[in-house]
Amino acid sequence: MIIDIIGDIHGYADKLVGLLTQLGYRHNGQYFVPPIGHRALFIGDLIDRGPQQLATLEIVFAMLDADVADAVMGNHEYNALAFATLDPNDSTQYLRSHSDVHKRQHEAFLAEVPFGSDKHQYWLQRFYEIPLWLESDDACFVHACWDVDSMAILQPFLTEDNCLTPQGLIATASEPSVPFDALERVLKGVETPLPEGMAMVDKEGTRRTRVRVRWWLDELNTRTLYEVARAPTSALAQIPSDALAENIDFAIKTHKPVFVGHYWLTGTPEPLSHQVVCTDYSAAIDSGYLTCYQFDTEQPLPLKPSNFLQHRHDKPTDENP
Repeated sequence: MIIDIIGDIHGYADKLVGLLTQLGYRHNGQYFVPPIGHRALFIGDLIDRGPQQLATLEIVFAMLDADVADAVMGNHEYNALAFATLDPNDSTQYLRSHSDVHKRQHEAFLAEVPFGSDKHQYWLQRFYEIPLWLESDDACFVHACWDVDSMAILQPFLTEDNCLTPQGLIATASEPSVPFDALERVLKGVETPLPEGMAMVDKEGTRRTRVRVRWWLDELNTRTLYEVARAPTSALAQIPSDALAENIDFAIKTHKPVFVGHYWLTGTPEPLSHQVVCTDYSAAIDSGYLTCYQFDTEQPLPLKPSNFLQHRHDKPTDENP
């Protein structure tokens, strides 16, 4: 079996159609049919940013409903649920605030799926059907980080299929809390504090005193903070070269290959380590490419750069869903 692991789509349905066509999927009038021996897996962040939100969801969920694909939840699907759910402790507030930054992040989706409409309610219920992670005999699939300790914390708030419940949404959206931190790890990755007095401004204009960590590296706590930090080059340049990465409480606790999205990579795709692959190569920007890793369950390792395939926009397709 070949699992075609597809990175963050972010509402770019044209790129998705192009990639599926390159992979040999054919539309039968209802959904994209994979080549014999293939199955698709979407690694999360189906929505926000792009111009074709509904078309993207219709393509993906038609494949899920036909049982020719799987998916895991991204932080953007989670955020959509929290943005639309009132805080039971304060009926004037939502679990995710309606700040200008959060509205801007979500505006492409709400432009096509008006807030509070029947269409909005329908897609929110569909998002609840997407598991937070999947594990097979051969591999592990999660949006941002395979953290078994955080997953154990989240388990009481999930269904048997690792799907979030409405009660679980409330528990994991309550900050600060242990479930909140666990959800952040799984859907957003590992973070560590910046040196005292230092802050970075992210692409949304938010000031941050913590930085994402390249958790797939070995011996995190023996490396410099510059080496383990996952941030834009301009931000990395602000980190003192001698600052150590200390007290990062994380280790990969599986021997299986791990597949993630989330990290807005660029350049020529290659595995992050001997065990970890990211398929997010910034499809949500014009210069980025929707990317797939073709995972052969008969030969799971080694992970190979040659197993990546990217949709290049200069290759037009006449396939339409």
